[in-house]
Amino acid sequence: MDGPALSLFACPRCGGRLDSEMACVDCAAIYEEMDGIAGLRLPGDDRTERVRGFYMEAPFPGYPPRDTIDWLRARAERSHFARQLDAAIPTDAHIVEVGCGTGQMSLYLARSKRIVIAADLCRASLALGRAAAQRLGIDQVRFVETDIYCPGLRAGAFDIVYCSGVLHHTPDPGKAFGELARLARPGGLVIVGLYNRYARLPHRARRLVARLSGWRWFPPDRVLADRKGQRERHRAWLQDQYRHPEEHRHTLAELRRWFAANGIDYVRSVPSALVGGDDQYRALIDPEEGGWWLEDLLAQFGWMASLGGEGGLFIAVGRARERAADDDERQLPFFTALRAEPGSLTAHPVAVSNDSLQTGKVTPPPR
Repeated sequence: MDGPALSLFACPRCGGRLDSEMACVDCAAIYEEMDGIAGLRLPGDDRTERVRGFYMEAPFPGYPPRDTIDWLRARAERSHFARQLDAAIPTDAHIVEVGCGTGQMSLYLARSKRIVIAADLCRASLALGRAAAQRLGIDQVRFVETDIYCPGLRAGAFDIVYCSGVLHHTPDPGKAFGELARLARPGGLVIVGLYNRYARLPHRARRLVARLSGWRWFPPDRVLADRKGQRERHRAWLQDQYRHPEEHRHTLAELRRWFAANGIDYVRSVPSALVGGDDQYRALIDPEEGGWWLEDLLAQFGWMASLGGEGGLFIAVGRARERAADDDERQLPFFTALRAEPGSLTAHPVAVSNDSLQTGKVTPPPR
């Protein structure tokens, strides 16, 4: 494992630093890297293991035959959000995608001098992503098998924390978000994608009809139709959307509470939560005024039309607050003050004081 990427990993047991042999310098736990995938996963509870087993059988999303780097980028850039995300990320950013699946977004974002950590619970999904990275000649992504509840990732180390389509498949999404939020450096972006309670309703109706038919007939689903000639990708969407063992749905109000409770300032949602709001000409990090409960509710009802055809997933963007010293000492076992260079999300450590490692949360790594 190369030094810059290794410095972004941590022991999932105690949060300690890992040496070049993937051994924790604090608790002496030993981990290994196999086939280009770092193994930093601790055993989870029964529900987590059930979800992991589900994706071992049906990694999501799949890759088509004869894919190319041009296909990957063209496919991603069909999404206005993906283009906004790429434009919002500096060329030297440290990025983590938590719950990367087969790594398609991680591979897309691996440009310029960025370092991307693609983390997932399922080794089968990571293996597909690793193979794609090798096939497409992308060498800026490092793959790690780890659990969001005990992440083998350094707290406060990342400029961008991206997690889409994941939290709603965890046993306790609010708790999982808390672990996710700790990974962002002060001033870093936290970007999450979740099933919306209202926008998911059209899909839930399709799923109910399919279940009542004994899975013999599915109401019109444009994603299934698009993948009809691609057997593995068709099967992956069918399993993920219709037969998943764990699913939750969430509202904007709930997301705002999660952000506030974890030191994250809410920036905006995608689509816009403003009635009549237009995302076309706005940057991803442009703050969005609002928050009135009635406007939020009306916007989410409107998402049934705009998002319901593809499962009802919406995006929320937040920015990690600058922490006071007493907050850092409470949340981190030792505190690194960070200085951000003007015009960049890059942060550099300027002061360190060591305390105990009992909390298992660690400092951002040196650049």
